[in-house]
Amino acid sequence: MTTAKLLLHCPDKPGILAEVTDFITVNKGNIIYLDQYVDHVENIFFMRIEWELREFLVPREKIEDYFRTLYAQKYEMDFRLYFSDVKPRMAIFVSKMSHCLFDILARYTAGEWNVEIPLIISNHPDLQHVAERFGIPFYLFPITKETKEEQERKELELLAKHNITCIVLARYMQVISEQMINAYPNRIINIHHSFLPAFVGAKPYHAAFERGVKIIGATSHYVTTELDAGPIIEQDVVRITHKDSVDELVNKGKDLEKIVLSRAVQKHIERKVLAYKNKTVIFS
Repeated sequence: MTTAKLLLHCPDKPGILAEVTDFITVNKGNIIYLDQYVDHVENIFFMRIEWELREFLVPREKIEDYFRTLYAQKYEMDFRLYFSDVKPRMAIFVSKMSHCLFDILARYTAGEWNVEIPLIISNHPDLQHVAERFGIPFYLFPITKETKEEQERKELELLAKHNITCIVLARYMQVISEQMINAYPNRIINIHHSFLPAFVGAKPYHAAFERGVKIIGATSHYVTTELDAGPIIEQDVVRITHKDSVDELVNKGKDLEKIVLSRAVQKHIERKVLAYKNKTVIFS
């Protein structure tokens, strides 16, 4: 059954919920999901609603125009409309570490996600064999300080050619430029260990081991121009003890990273994340 999914936020006013649901029910749409939240500090209303299109009177190609004219302009809404039979097209960016890439591709090939992955992009050749194993085209863009701007321009052209709608940085060890971030606002998902900024540098797990921490974590977030400070989608932690070696910390950290990243990706492609300023509302 094909459905429409509507996510919106706007200044909170009386009657918004009633008007949106009335628009759907009057036009013979069967609502199958509804969730809403009011941020009383910002006075912002958030909503996600999904309905069946089988008997809906408004043609699907006109729903967005109708909704914008009748309600979005009236209530100053920022909204996004999606259809369940239109799959997101996701590009994966990787460098040399494979754990997140394997986890994503395993879920993808198992049919867990309603998504298409037309390509994998990397700044190193190390993981080309993984892409080939899963039958996904692999594109290599070596990047140096001198070539970064030109290589990212080529990457953006490739992404546009394949109609990519979102990007997942599966331990991609490059800072994304403002140009690419602006091309995919709140559509680039990153993963990092949540030691930042407490344990900066190339070996955070070694630093954590030396400090004797009892919890390690991972954070998945949307990429913004401020490094590792975008809206958070998913976080989790795992406890450790004095018995854990550095290698055990690394393995536990990798396991946590791939789980947290995959949870974030799943929520994004299911259209359950609504970003506002530097926070997210995650619908159930």
